[in-house]
Amino acid sequence: MTQQVYTRKAFFIIALIISCLSASAQTKKQKEIAVAKPFVLGVVREIQSKELAEKRILNIYLPEGYKQNDTTRYPVIYLLDGSADEDFIHVVGLVQFNSFEWINQVPKSIVVGIATVDRRRDFTFPTTIEADKKRFPTTGQSDRFMAFIGNELQPFIEKQYKTNGSKTIIGQSLGGLLITEMLFKKPSLFNNYVIVSPSLWWNNGSLLNEKPKIAESSFDQPTQVYIAVGKEGLTPTEIPRVMEVDANLLAEKIKETKNKNIKLYFDYLPRENHATILHQAVSNSFRFLYPVTAKE
Repeated sequence: MTQQVYTRKAFFIIALIISCLSASAQTKKQKEIAVAKPFVLGVVREIQSKELAEKRILNIYLPEGYKQNDTTRYPVIYLLDGSADEDFIHVVGLVQFNSFEWINQVPKSIVVGIATVDRRRDFTFPTTIEADKKRFPTTGQSDRFMAFIGNELQPFIEKQYKTNGSKTIIGQSLGGLLITEMLFKKPSLFNNYVIVSPSLWWNNGSLLNEKPKIAESSFDQPTQVYIAVGKEGLTPTEIPRVMEVDANLLAEKIKETKNKNIKLYFDYLPRENHATILHQAVSNSFRFLYPVTAKE
C-alpha cells in the first residue's frame, strides 16, 4: 500500500471523527433545548366582576412551601397596578427576598396583583373640576372598584387560597389616592395600608377635608398605615399644590383622630421621586409592618 493511500485513509478517519463529534455536540445541544422549561413566578387567574361588569385579571404569587392540603395559612398582600409589566414582579421579589428564613423580615405571604384596566376610572371618586372631567371622562368610579374588592375579590381569594385574615393593600399615585379613600370610608377592608405618593390633589384635595371613619369611636380594628412620599414637587393642578405637603397633611389628619387602634408611620424619601419611590417605599414599609419579625 502506497503512502498516498495511507494518507487518504487517515484523512477519511479524521473527517469521520470530526463529523461524529459535531453530530454528538449537536444532539447534546438539541437535548438541552428540549429540556428547557419556563420560569414560573406565579399563576394568572380571571374573575368575572358583577360590580365592574367585566373580567379582571389577577397575577397571584404563592410562597415557597405553599401546599393546598396542609394546615398552614398565609397573609395576603393585595397590589394595585399589579400587571406583569407594572409592579407585580418587583414587589413579589421584595416579598420573596424578605421572607427568606435567614432574613425573616416578612412572613411568607400570598401576593395578589390586580391588573390595571382603567386606573383613572377605578382609582378616583367624582370630581367637580370641569377640566379634569373633560381630560379624563371615565373617572369617578372608585366606589364600584372598592365594592369589587370587598364583595368579590377578597371572598374569591379567601375561598381559593389558604389565608389567615391578615390583609395588606399597596398602591402609588392614584392608587395611593384610592387606598386613602378606602382608609377613610371603608377602613375594615384591610389591616395594613401602604400609601405611596398619594395623588391627594384630586378634586382640589377634597378628600383631606372629609371626616374619616377611623375617627369614629366605634372603629376598633387594629390598623397600620404607612405613608411615603419623595421629593416630588408641584401637582398637575390649576391651583398649585405640593405632593410632600399633601402627604404630610394626610399623616396629620390621621394623627388627629387620636384613635389608639391606628399605628402610623410617615416616611419622607428625599432621594426618590414620583417615578422611583415605590420599590424603596415598599421595602421600608415591611420594617414598619413587621417589627417583631425583624428583631427575631
